[in-house]
Order: sequence, then structure tokens, then C-alpha cells
Amino acid sequence: MTAAPRWVVHLPTTLTSLDAAIELAVALRDSLGHVTAVDFGETTLSEEDRQFLRTRVWCDARLDGPGRCRRRDDHDGPCATTEDAVDS
Repeated sequence: MTAAPRWVVHLPTTLTSLDAAIELAVALRDSLGHVTAVDFGETTLSEEDRQFLRTRVWCDARLDGPGRCRRRDDHDGPCATTEDAVDS
């Protein structure tokens, strides 16, 4: 039996920098994190006319116990359950 396909919602913005788009992604995750239908760990960003070239936002690696890493994809140091964890 095959699993039902998952759907991706593409949400265009008027933002013009990667940093601003990341800030919006963080704000959306912080405000809508309780919505279990949204998989924020898989968030990627792309330029409007280069959607085939995506930038991953969060690491999302599985951690010991429940949860996934919530730090930026390119973080230094160990994975953590919060973005503001201090690098060791």
C-alpha cells in the first residue's frame, strides 16, 4: 500500500533578502508551531524565479528522546532543542 502524498504550501512574499525571509520563517514557526499539520523542520526558502534552488532553514536532526534540532541548518556545535543554545 502506498502512503497518501504530502502537500507543500508555497507562500510567496515581497521580501527581498534571505535574512528577512528567514526572520519570517522563524516568526511563522513561533506563532504557528502548535499546528501539527505544518512540518516546520522541513522549511526551505527560494528566490521567486529560482524555486528549484532551495535553502534549508533548520537542521531538524533527530535528537535523543523526543524532538528535533531547532537550530539553523548550518549551525556550529551540537544540535539543540532551541535556536539560541550556546555553541560548545
